[in-house]
Amino acid sequence: MWKRRIQDVVARVAIPAIDQGIRQRTDDIQFAVGVTDSRLAQLLPPPKHLRDTEFKVFSQWGEDGIIQHLVSRLSPPRVFVEIGVDDYAESNTRFLAMKDNWTGAIFDGGTKHVDFLRRTGMAWRWSITPVSAFVTAENVNDLIVDAGISGEIGLLSIDVDGVDYWLWKAVTKVDPWIVVIEHNSAFGPTEAVTVPYDPEFRVTEAHYSWQYCGASLAALHALGQEKGYRLVGVGSNGINAFFVRDDVAGDLWDLTPAEAHVPARIRNARDRSGERTYTGDDHVVLLRSMRDQPVHVVHEGRSRTIADVFGV
Repeated sequence: MWKRRIQDVVARVAIPAIDQGIRQRTDDIQFAVGVTDSRLAQLLPPPKHLRDTEFKVFSQWGEDGIIQHLVSRLSPPRVFVEIGVDDYAESNTRFLAMKDNWTGAIFDGGTKHVDFLRRTGMAWRWSITPVSAFVTAENVNDLIVDAGISGEIGLLSIDVDGVDYWLWKAVTKVDPWIVVIEHNSAFGPTEAVTVPYDPEFRVTEAHYSWQYCGASLAALHALGQEKGYRLVGVGSNGINAFFVRDDVAGDLWDLTPAEAHVPARIRNARDRSGERTYTGDDHVVLLRSMRDQPVHVVHEGRSRTIADVFGV
């Protein structure tokens, strides 16, 4: 009996405490390396491509390095808004808050990001406001303003695996210098398309492949031009696109979708049973699997099927 009780205590208290300590130590090491990387980057020759500046600290891929490069070139207001953060352990703005003392608001459904900030002490160490909400085009502006943010900000990051295009289009209460937004590389660099707007859109329910989501780089480029932004690059993994407001961009790159496009090689597609297939990097095959799904064609203002738009 006592042995079982001891095992229960170890399982409930000791192991989680040890795991948390290991994660904290790992984060400390990542942060120290990231600070060193950012300082060393200042000594390098000007990069040929934006993706040449990549390094990863807390971002999913190399976004931390790209953002640090852009911030060092632009010196924008130190305020951010990040929409779609899961638990915030992996995010585009965490390093900005910790290294450069930025303030901002983070948005996601549920409370995992709230719990993370409190558990790690970030809730009191930095001025980050977590908001638990399912963000839509209808509520995005009110949510941002209610979080105490409006006007010019340094960075807006959108990654909701769905109606990203429509959220950026709807944002009017903040005027970011830098926009980081996920796009669907499978849609290619030519056709300006996005999934049609649905405030209840969920990628896991929209199509069995989990790949029917987001917008093409061409669609985001067109929206960026409409809002006064230039496309300065895409990460080397072909996932996130980076835009900078024209009036502050100076001599930064000004790329077409074809010039910036990087084919994503992510193999995250699912089969009809929901199991990962470890395929999906063949975009023609992927589009063919979604051929009957509608996409909104930006320049036409109407929806057509993927089969019709892409000829698959």
